Amino acid sequence: MGTYLVTGAAGFIGFHLCKRLLTEGHRVLGLDNINDYYDPSLKLDRLGELGFSREVETYGKEVQSTVYTTGSFIRLNLEDYEAVVQVFRCHHFDAVIHLAAQAGVRYSIDHPFAYTQSNITGFLSILEACRHTQVPHLVYASSSSVYGLNSKQPFSVHDGVDHPISLYAATKRANELMAHTYSHLYGIPTTGLRFFTVYGPWGRPDMAYFKFAKAILSGEPIEVYNHGDMYRDFTYIDDVIEGIVRLLGRPPGGQRNGTTGDPATSSAPFVLYNIGNSQSECISDFISILEHYLGKNAKKTYLPLQKGDVYSTSADVSDLEQVINWRPSTLLENGLEKFCKWFISYIKNVKF
Repeated sequence: MGTYLVTGAAGFIGFHLCKRLLTEGHRVLGLDNINDYYDPSLKLDRLGELGFSREVETYGKEVQSTVYTTGSFIRLNLEDYEAVVQVFRCHHFDAVIHLAAQAGVRYSIDHPFAYTQSNITGFLSILEACRHTQVPHLVYASSSSVYGLNSKQPFSVHDGVDHPISLYAATKRANELMAHTYSHLYGIPTTGLRFFTVYGPWGRPDMAYFKFAKAILSGEPIEVYNHGDMYRDFTYIDDVIEGIVRLLGRPPGGQRNGTTGDPATSSAPFVLYNIGNSQSECISDFISILEHYLGKNAKKTYLPLQKGDVYSTSADVSDLEQVINWRPSTLLENGLEKFCKWFISYIKNVKF
């Protein structure tokens, strides 16, 4: 059994990863600042599912799970470098999975400093802590947003990504470059994961599928950008978690002499992967499936494409398939059915 640090443990992907690792008997320490980018009560409910009491709201206090004997949690700002270093000094980690970030493409238009503080300074704290404690493997979340104005699809990690169209995307690309620097200078094995529109139970309220479900059930109109003529590579949460878990024991080694210009690999122990469903779905079809499983038609307000949005995303996951024999297995219809069942059950007792 391994010992893992998961940052962003109260978030959507972090929660599911902690639950998977704890269920398998691993020792897991979760970190999260439980900020109010969206309703913190959902984050606290996720932590409650992992057996953490409301004591987690106390800053800097390590709280033990009452459900999983190998689970603990600390509320912490990653920008608080001294506190982060203390965590690393008190624990030995077989791998660090860094999922904490200020998320949201549209939010970055109006709140740019939140992204530099969390996504740049916070990530630097993790890199420095990994450096000084010789962590064997750092796995971190990047995003499909880094592809920006790239027009060739499916998106490949071997293509250049020098034209982001949101500050969020720019900070995620910066994380990749920072990781490579630390891999090169200090030999830290780093694996960057470009997630493609992850969805499922316990998801994020700022994501379209969550907002759509809430509006449809309450009879409120949903905002459909570009008149529904947009495509996304929707990836079910269980498929994402399976990919992460398989990669934990596969830290990268140097893969080339550094002269070929491949953005995804390096002579340093550094690698990038896409994690996506590898099939792009039309937003209009996506809404129809939601309507079916919620049992109610949506009222639609059609709007133009928003700043920072891209028309289509599609992932080339061939590298991940080759390395860990991973392919997504959840059809959109099945994934949305599971999400809708959870959502209907959850909102009976919760008001967003």
